[in-house]
Amino acid sequence: MPGPVELLRENIGRVFLGNLRAVDQVICCLLARGHVLIEDVPGVGKTVLATALARSIDCSFSRVQLTPDLLPSDILGVTVYTRPVGGNGDGAGHSGGGVGGGGGGGGVGGGTGGFTFKRGPIFANIVLADEINRTPPRTQTALLEAMSEATVTIDGRTYPLEQPFMLIATQNPFDFEGTYLLPENQLDRFLMRIGLGYPSPEAESRVLAERPADTELRDLRPVLHRDDVLALQQRVDRVRMEPVLIDYIVQIANATRKREDLQVGLSPRGALALAQAARATAVLAERDYCTPDDITQNLLPVGSHRVIAKAYTAARVRHDEHGTYPPGSAQAILLDVLEGVESPA
Repeated sequence: MPGPVELLRENIGRVFLGNLRAVDQVICCLLARGHVLIEDVPGVGKTVLATALARSIDCSFSRVQLTPDLLPSDILGVTVYTRPVGGNGDGAGHSGGGVGGGGGGGGVGGGTGGFTFKRGPIFANIVLADEINRTPPRTQTALLEAMSEATVTIDGRTYPLEQPFMLIATQNPFDFEGTYLLPENQLDRFLMRIGLGYPSPEAESRVLAERPADTELRDLRPVLHRDDVLALQQRVDRVRMEPVLIDYIVQIANATRKREDLQVGLSPRGALALAQAARATAVLAERDYCTPDDITQNLLPVGSHRVIAKAYTAARVRHDEHGTYPPGSAQAILLDVLEGVESPA
């Protein structure tokens, strides 16, 4: 009988016929209690992948389409005044000197007015923020507290978010028309930034032949319960990471900080994220211990959006099994770093 991770993979694969590695990366972020930024050109399945993951789990799900006129309150929620039952229609107290105050504003209905917090779409287990870089920075940064603390503070009051909580954001490449750069402090809150790429000819042939429709995505049934996800997250916490592997991560982080072609190296938060992603990768492989490969395969998706390359570099084009990276890109530099740090046996 397939385990919970395999059930999740198979269910997502019913409607998402693209990059299977990206499926594992999104599941990895979920198990690691992280958030994921999916960046790629339009039409390659970013929203389909995110929605398929959410619909495969029996938990609350919301989708926010980010637009230039979206306000922070449209995402987080807003405090509204509820007029007293049976009030005189204007909701304002006259003898009490305030809104709904004294005895003048309540009318004769016997009810009392007050302020009520109307929760926004951020209050869900899985939140899809579609095209996050099409909304201005003020609205983008409204997500910071939710992503880092799993809480939302409105009008001085803090509301906890239900667990598990995961934000899946999609964005088009930053040089597309009508996009805003995400600030570095928000990028750092994403456990991974991944791309999907174009499907292989075989996968694209399946897409054209099987034509998985929107109706199939809407009809996708959950295969895991919310409690199953929480149990998997606890398994990640119990994964063993030997001291030699912890030292390996520290050496990689220190090597990025000494690079002349990087303005900013991997931060301690980035090193922690790499360790957590490695543990989650071990759970995906049905192991209770980490290997060096769990670390190396996660360095680019975890680290490339956290380091900042200098404008000019003489670095060469780099390749790995997943792609080709131009000279001076964060990915190419991180591959150079891996070559220079000896991997544990």
